[in-house]
Amino acid sequence: MTNWNLWFGTYYRFHPLFSIVILLSVLAGYFIETATLFAIVFVHEIGHVMAAKSFGWRVKEVQLLPFGGVVVVEEQGSVPAWQEIVVSLWGPLQNVWMMIAALALQWCGLISGEWAAYFIQANLFIALFNLMPILPLDGGKIMQSCLSMWLPYHRVILFSCIVSLILSAILVAASVLQLLRGSIQMNLLIIGLFLLYSNWYSYKGLSYHFMRFLINREFVLTRLINQGTLAQPIVVNERIKVTDVVRLLIREKYHLVYVMDERGIIRTVLPEQPLLHSYFNESKRGCAISELFM
Repeated sequence: MTNWNLWFGTYYRFHPLFSIVILLSVLAGYFIETATLFAIVFVHEIGHVMAAKSFGWRVKEVQLLPFGGVVVVEEQGSVPAWQEIVVSLWGPLQNVWMMIAALALQWCGLISGEWAAYFIQANLFIALFNLMPILPLDGGKIMQSCLSMWLPYHRVILFSCIVSLILSAILVAASVLQLLRGSIQMNLLIIGLFLLYSNWYSYKGLSYHFMRFLINREFVLTRLINQGTLAQPIVVNERIKVTDVVRLLIREKYHLVYVMDERGIIRTVLPEQPLLHSYFNESKRGCAISELFM
């Protein structure tokens, strides 16, 4: 990959997939269209970076893809979900204003109607494609962020990976079906295969993703407590393991865990912190609540 240190000190990198699709387009004689596509993708990603930086996020790099890109940040699961939604939407919004600008330039007679039509069509495709509920597309991130406000985070990332895998497989199957019918959709097939591989890799690394969420949990709890928050109760049996309790944590909630015995009597009430400390101790992670706190 080739690196440039550009806006806001952020590294922008061409993903190998970008190079493959660009090469295929150039060989097919679509150099102008390819250059236009690159400009649209770049502005799309600048939108994400500007939004992320405005919230004080630490943006490590941006991987440029033919249909958008992936903004790699440090704040995975540790910032408010609404900020992630705003950052995800800020990319497609760049496509909206670019379409409006193209219409205005066409109306003024500064660009041809044919070129304006292609520019608008390309922006519309990139915006709508990125809003599909597939990770790591913007729509997949929005889906994940919305669900994380109400459902346990472990369940959310598992559900998001499975949905993304299914939809990626459907995209690949549709591309192959078009290929068998004689309609070549090689670019779409390559993108579909990339999404399928990316989500399979994410599924295999789900435990790592969840661990990052728990490591950042202390910062989230400090933020919630400092601003004042209502505690979300979690009611469990005393025999439940620490791992299973931790998997019930909701991203934007502070929890108090009510531990009940077999007779339905509350034996103790635990805040999150001692449970997290026990989880990070591998020797205690598989222990029942009653073994550690009762």
